[in-house]
Amino acid sequence: MLLEIGAGNGYFLGAALDAAPGARGIALDIAKPAARRAARAHPRGAAVLADVWRGLPLRAAVLDTVLTVFAPRNPAEVARVLAPEGRFVVATPTERHLAELIGPLGLVRVDPGKERKLEAALDADFAPLGAELVEYPMTLTRADTALLVHMGPSAFHAGAETAAKLAALPAELEVTASVRIGTYRTLR
Repeated sequence: MLLEIGAGNGYFLGAALDAAPGARGIALDIAKPAARRAARAHPRGAAVLADVWRGLPLRAAVLDTVLTVFAPRNPAEVARVLAPEGRFVVATPTERHLAELIGPLGLVRVDPGKERKLEAALDADFAPLGAELVEYPMTLTRADTALLVHMGPSAFHAGAETAAKLAALPAELEVTASVRIGTYRTLR
């Protein structure tokens, strides 16, 4: 059984389930529209509306894998619901992620200490098993760029000024996707 925390539309859960033909999955999100979409993302997936900070609505030690992609995580709750041999997979942006857009659009920067802070937050409940850097160029249209801005942390700060900056971008722009994928096991 696989759980994705902060699953949004269930895209990553669906990809994980495609890679594990016998697995079933749960998409967890705090937003009703996201949970509705995630419920339809994969035939072996379901969705749950919940806030990770209020506890995961699951019994202890029932999950094989918990996945979080750019989403909040509650390490103690994840450790509680993972089976003894379970894995916690955490995808976080690096400082190079979408760097070509940060200056021109005034986007929120990735904290240079993000990796260190993640390790400190997980330290009480998890041991690292390894990490992988996934990095590649992407060509985005202006519309793609607007979608990215409005689905990330900069969406809370976007306004008329951001819209004007988006309109001033070239029709297509090459940017860097740069993500660290860490895998952890529980300490129990």
